Amino acid sequence: MSATGATKETVGQKLGLPAGSLMQEFGYDEDVDFDLRDALEDFLETELLDEDDQEVVDGILLWWRAEDGDLVDGLMDVLATLDEGGVVWLLTPKSGRDGHIPPVEIQEAAPLAGLHVTTSESLAQDWAAFRLVMKQGK
Repeated sequence: MSATGATKETVGQKLGLPAGSLMQEFGYDEDVDFDLRDALEDFLETELLDEDDQEVVDGILLWWRAEDGDLVDGLMDVLATLDEGGVVWLLTPKSGRDGHIPPVEIQEAAPLAGLHVTTSESLAQDWAAFRLVMKQGK
């Protein structure tokens, strides 16, 4: 188990995606949690697709920081490749870290992008994770 506690079993259980799912990653930078990424790729048994891939995916992993711009725009941009019934995992720096986004801002931005926040999880030591799904009727 890594320092963040991310094993492929715990990551898979918390994400609620079956092994073999296709997942696309946005917002990758040097500050992401590499242990989480490795555990996720081990669980999925495939590499994460990058921002340039155009395949339809089961899930999106979106690393987002306050300085990345408008969250509504960012959420809408990543939905182009998401399959119906897919899920967006939004990871933001935890409180006290540079780039932190208050949960209330996420709750306000999600519906404007056609999404609904269903839950939050502790997936990484320095990152808060929010599960977003398409709103009914979209």
